[in-house]
Amino acid sequence: MDIKKVGVIGAGQMGNGIAHVLALAGYDVVLNDISPEALETAMLLIDSNLERQVSREKITEKARQDTLNRIETTIKLPDLGQTDLVIEAATERESVKTAIFEDLVPHLRPHTILTSNTSSISITRLASRTDRPEKFMGFHFMNPVPVMQLVELIRGIATDEDTYNSCQTVVEKLEKTGASAEDFPGFIVNRILMPMINEAVYTLYEGVGSVSSIDSSLRLGANHPMGPLELADFIGLDTCLAIMNVLHDGLADTKYRPCPLLTKYVEAGWLGRKTQRGFYDYTQDPPKPTR
Repeated sequence: MDIKKVGVIGAGQMGNGIAHVLALAGYDVVLNDISPEALETAMLLIDSNLERQVSREKITEKARQDTLNRIETTIKLPDLGQTDLVIEAATERESVKTAIFEDLVPHLRPHTILTSNTSSISITRLASRTDRPEKFMGFHFMNPVPVMQLVELIRGIATDEDTYNSCQTVVEKLEKTGASAEDFPGFIVNRILMPMINEAVYTLYEGVGSVSSIDSSLRLGANHPMGPLELADFIGLDTCLAIMNVLHDGLADTKYRPCPLLTKYVEAGWLGRKTQRGFYDYTQDPPKPTR
């Protein structure tokens, strides 16, 4: 199917990045959120990120303006009804995503493809709550979307070949690389990444090393660009915990048990960069370890 207009649900960290790259690639984008303030903030951030690309001579000023002109915003979910593809990038809670799809489906055209940017939730289960499981799949971008080159493409048990090929074509037009993943908890990236982060938290919890020593060890000893605890703060500790719970519940293996210290940080509201406090205190410059 020739996809021309794309709906993006959720104007947060992932949603605004997805809208950015789609519009820059030439797609007309309808960006939806329940909060007008979130939409306004998203457009300011997209503009700022585009300006950075202009300053680095990655794009022209005309491309920046054309990209902004291709994005319309709305707080009304039915306004996405005339799109060819919908990418849901709302909160990583299954009940929220399911409610969104149930509200959206009556307004869609028969050919519209539905996708979710979920990082771990069952695509098959989400698809079963819609009227088009064969036109439903996972479309998992990495953060930050304009920079990261990978997109995981996850088939549900009912996803047909045309739907997969249409989404793969979008990935190629974005000049990113698609990785085909089967619909099991965590898919590929988070099935490998999150247990590593969780083990880093256990290493801190058990007193094997401090925050700074753990992060320095992985940066300098394994050539990781960012330490695992710093990366957890960047992702959001609530998101890390949610994914570990999905892995633990879905695979029933104790090796995926979330570290109690990770749970404690989330209970305290210390979620990382977005709350200015996690394994590091971001009110200080440079950020200071909190443990």
